[in-house]
Amino acid sequence: MSVRATARLRAEPDGRGSTALPVLESAGPLALRRTRSPLPTHARVTVVGAMSAPLNGDRLAIEAEVADGARLTVDAAAATVALPGPSMDTGPSTYAIRLNVGEGATLHWLPEQLVSAHGSDLHQTTRVELAPTARLVLREEQILGRHGEPTGALTTRLTVRRAGRPLLDQQLAYGPGAPGGWDGPAVLGGHRAVGQLLLADPSFEDAPLPARLLGPTAALTPLAGPAVLVTAVAADARLLREILDEAMQELLEGLKPEAGNG
Repeated sequence: MSVRATARLRAEPDGRGSTALPVLESAGPLALRRTRSPLPTHARVTVVGAMSAPLNGDRLAIEAEVADGARLTVDAAAATVALPGPSMDTGPSTYAIRLNVGEGATLHWLPEQLVSAHGSDLHQTTRVELAPTARLVLREEQILGRHGEPTGALTTRLTVRRAGRPLLDQQLAYGPGAPGGWDGPAVLGGHRAVGQLLLADPSFEDAPLPARLLGPTAALTPLAGPAVLVTAVAADARLLREILDEAMQELLEGLKPEAGNG
C-alpha cells in the first residue's frame, strides 16, 4: 500500500536571542527531531527516515515555515533512497518540499543525498518563498544509481520566489523516460552525481558575484536577484560533497557576518 504523509515544522524567535520550534510534526517515514545546533542562534531539525521510502506510488511532503527573524537549519541523518517498491503498477512516487522564509529570517536547508535506485521513479519538487530580507542556503544532491547499478527515473524541480517574483525555476530529468542526451557530454558526461547549491542573501545586491568556473566540473552563476547558484557534477557522492562544501564555505565567508553566523 502506498504511503501518504506530510511532515510540518515552524520556527520562530523565542525572545531570548535564539529560535523556538512551536510546530514539529512527524508523519509516516518522515521523523523530525530537534538536534543540537553548532550555531547558537539557530534551531536545528534533523530528518530521520523511519522506514524505507519513497517507494513507487508514495506521496511524501515536508512543509517548513521560518517566521520573521527566526533562524533554522534542517539536515538529515542519512541519504534518501528512492526505491521501486513491491508492485510495478503504482506509478511514480512524489516528494514535495515547501519552504517559506520570512523577513530577516535565515534557513539553511541541507539534506543528505537523494539516491535514485534502479527501477524507481521519483518526481521531487522544491518550492521556496522568500521575503525580501530573507537568507537561504539550500543544497540538493542527486546520486544516479547505487554502486554498480543503473539509475532509476528521476525528475526534480526547484522553484524559488523572492518578494513574490521568480528567482529560479529549474527542472532536471535523468534515467528512463528523460529527454535524450541527459547522460551525454553536454549534460552529465558520464558522471553519476549532480548537485546544486543556492545562496540567496541581500548582501549580493551591493556586491554581486561574477560567473566563474569552480574547478573542472562546477560553475558559479549569479541569478537575476541577490543570489548565486553553484552547479556541479562528479563521479561519486563523496567528490560531489567536497565540491559543494568548499563552495559553501567560500561563499558564506564572503558574506556579511550575520549571514554566516545568523
